[in-house]
Amino acid sequence: MEERRRRKSGRWRYIWPMWITLLLHLIAILLFTTGFLLTRTELPYYSHCSDVSTSPCFPSSSNNGSCWTEPSVNRLVIIVLDALRFDFVAPSTFFAEPKPWMDKLQVLKNMSSSRPSSARIFKAIADPPTTSLQRLKGLTTGGLPTFVDVGNSFGAPAIVEDNFINQLFQNGKKVVMMGDDTWTQLFPHHFERSYPYPSFNVKDLHTVDNGCIEHLFPSLYEEDWDVLIAHFLGVDHAGHIFGVDSTPMIEKLEQYNNHLERVIKVLESQAGPGGLHENTLLVVMGDHGQTLNGDHGGGSAEEVETGFFAMSFKEPLNSVPPEFDSYSCQTDLLDFAVTMSALLGIPFPYGSIGRINPELYALGAGSWKSEASQKLPGSDVWMKNYANALCINTWQVKRYIDAYSASSAVGFSHDDLSRIASVYAEAENHWLHSTKKLLLDSDGDSDALVPALKWQIDAYFKFLTTVSELARSKWTEFDLNMMGSGIGIMLMSLIFQVFAILRATKQLGVNSSSLSGNSSIITSSSFTLFLLGIRSCSLLSNSYILEEGKVANFLLSTSGIVALRQSVIKEKLLTESIGFLLLSTLCRFAIEVGLSKQAATSAFMKDYSSWIANIASNLPVWDYTAKFIPMLVLILLAFWLYKATNCSFFDWPWKYVILGTILCYMLIIVHWVTDRDGFGVALMPESIGKSYIPRIVYAISLGQLLLLAYGQLFKRNCLDCKTKLVTKTTTMLSAWSSTVILLSGKQGPIIAVASIVGGYCIMRLDNIEDVGKNRPGRSFSIMQWSLFATCVFFCSGHWCAFDGLRYGAAFIGFEEFMLVRQAILLAIDTFGFSIILPVFGLPFLVASKYHDNLGKHFIFTQLSQMYTTYGLITAVITTFTILCVTIQRRHLMVWGLFAPKFVFDVFELILTDVLICLASIYYFDQGNDDELEVKSSDY
Repeated sequence: MEERRRRKSGRWRYIWPMWITLLLHLIAILLFTTGFLLTRTELPYYSHCSDVSTSPCFPSSSNNGSCWTEPSVNRLVIIVLDALRFDFVAPSTFFAEPKPWMDKLQVLKNMSSSRPSSARIFKAIADPPTTSLQRLKGLTTGGLPTFVDVGNSFGAPAIVEDNFINQLFQNGKKVVMMGDDTWTQLFPHHFERSYPYPSFNVKDLHTVDNGCIEHLFPSLYEEDWDVLIAHFLGVDHAGHIFGVDSTPMIEKLEQYNNHLERVIKVLESQAGPGGLHENTLLVVMGDHGQTLNGDHGGGSAEEVETGFFAMSFKEPLNSVPPEFDSYSCQTDLLDFAVTMSALLGIPFPYGSIGRINPELYALGAGSWKSEASQKLPGSDVWMKNYANALCINTWQVKRYIDAYSASSAVGFSHDDLSRIASVYAEAENHWLHSTKKLLLDSDGDSDALVPALKWQIDAYFKFLTTVSELARSKWTEFDLNMMGSGIGIMLMSLIFQVFAILRATKQLGVNSSSLSGNSSIITSSSFTLFLLGIRSCSLLSNSYILEEGKVANFLLSTSGIVALRQSVIKEKLLTESIGFLLLSTLCRFAIEVGLSKQAATSAFMKDYSSWIANIASNLPVWDYTAKFIPMLVLILLAFWLYKATNCSFFDWPWKYVILGTILCYMLIIVHWVTDRDGFGVALMPESIGKSYIPRIVYAISLGQLLLLAYGQLFKRNCLDCKTKLVTKTTTMLSAWSSTVILLSGKQGPIIAVASIVGGYCIMRLDNIEDVGKNRPGRSFSIMQWSLFATCVFFCSGHWCAFDGLRYGAAFIGFEEFMLVRQAILLAIDTFGFSIILPVFGLPFLVASKYHDNLGKHFIFTQLSQMYTTYGLITAVITTFTILCVTIQRRHLMVWGLFAPKFVFDVFELILTDVLICLASIYYFDQGNDDELEVKSSDY
């Protein structure tokens, strides 16, 4: 018992700084995130019919259940086509260059051109982040989405804030929903009938859509609903898997066109006098757009711009006056909830800050024809009703702003509130003393009324625009105290890590005098600090964040040039130095190819496009090499591992782990061969190659890790410390590699070989000076290791944005969605080559330095120092990212650029810390320390 306690104590003396660092980082990130990603205050208030009596406006005089505005439509059909780009809907003549995916929704184009007074196409703008949960929440509440809700996109909580669906339910309107199951998660008890379908299997293009079609058309003939919602997902999923410019996408759009034609015919057939759809409004809309690669989540134009089509089946009044028509050339999806509420005559959601869209409101004005024929021209009737609706809209927004400022700890500033109050007072005074009196005068002069109404509408527009702009700039309540506390603890953790490194250096017997006498160590350390400083400071600029991969590659190449200079001076390791520079150049090429994923969808990348990104696409042989070379490389990796098993020190359980990896490599090749997008060879049923082989690979990988854990607990051997470290590192990397390669696709084996070559060069170049001497490790090689890992992240086509995630990788081997499983697979795909393998491969840097067996104390202390240094580099970069988002918290791109970067870097930091802690348990053996070294060390 005493012996076991002593062993644990011996290991703890090396690893405790890593665990303390993890704890400090968790506390710091929790505090900062709580202050930075706070949601806006959601008020527990709801709008009621009786509320409008306290406003200066006219309440509804109808007796059909409406209570705020005169109802314009009786029924509403909402068809949501997820990720509907604007150029899917708008005519191709609207754009400078026609694309294959344009003009596929011909029915919408034809309706808007042949019936311009009753059918309109709009460009709708969504607020980032453009994930489905936030967009649905923003659509129904009328408020701005908040970034923190991204984490809930895979498990949406019910909305408790007042919203459009709640108002429908509270006012007796019956709602039928079919399609995306996110609706039933957000509104679990609000639907008369619902037909939800799982929404996160991005490989499934048809199940949700077929379910919508199955229930949509029968429902159009039924009378038991007032609002029908059908949410299709095929376009979104086709984009994620195949991209916008693909045959499945075009086929899906053509399929939608046929369905929409049929929907319009059904509605038209029952739109006559007394018909079921005499006064029905059809809305076809997207919740957000998507990039050409099919991704969304950020704030680029392709992601925030979406199509919006509305059609009335009752001939409306004449078009609105041209001065108000200009307002709808580009509409805000923020306006959806309040506009639809006004059309149906129900109370507006309490927290809505949207504005009733004039053109959409006019589409439902056909029900006012009787009033127009008796008293006023059609356009004047529209202005009369619209001005009163805007009066209610403005009063409701002012009520919300007052309540928000009174209830929120931060709210709007005094100057902002004064400005809002001044603009509102101006509009209200004109309403009370001019417009309202003219409206009450039934025999009033139309010549006097129309100018008053126009001025009134402009005044309300000014108020609502002012509130919307202020809300966008100051919506999120940043808790600076919490953010400052998080930053303070992060800085403390950096200081702690520095002291841990110095402590390990002292334990290695290196003092300041010996360091001062070794100019090479001082030079390399200074240059490492210089590289780290440049890399960290670059994160304070949004332009450099966009080019982070190129910055890292530039710094990596710079370090390679320094190493080449040393090789020339020392006249050794020239091959490794030149090879490392060539590899860095290839990384630059790969980063360009990876960024070409963004280039077609980013205005910034279009303006600064590079010729390099066009090379691969112009090579005809590329299609063939892309299929064969990954398999040949994987066979090469398997052969290398097989040769490694012939070494005498690869005994049980390590030998069987290596053999398991070789088996996984062969299964991956079979998986690729049987893939219909690859060779399509019918070696076995497609379901086996597509689903079961990946699952077998996952199971083997998990079994390998369990076998390594078993060997760690019970295996005893006579290997020296260095040999055992090399063996354990090799087997750990091989156990992870098969899953990482499988999820990375056919680029996986090539990236794996590049990682091996890069790691080998860094290890060799670390021994340029004092080869054969057991000197303490330098930070320069660790900095190169970190820079190379960052380059690999971007080389594999990733970037720090939610549209840079390859969601399809989470479904390799699986069709159904399970949150934890898919999240783990997505994390392994995203960070496998850039974090998991580099962290577990770091011990090679220690083992490669020593030619003598110095015992556990020296090597473990060196390993502890190296892991702490690697963690420090990651922590410094994350700290600068945190400082960046703090400084730029009011920047226009805070949610589109800085916040996603913050989320990625924080996740990378925590994942790195966790893996370092796990590696410390695995690599720091429980055996006894060398007694002589332990006694001679100063702890």
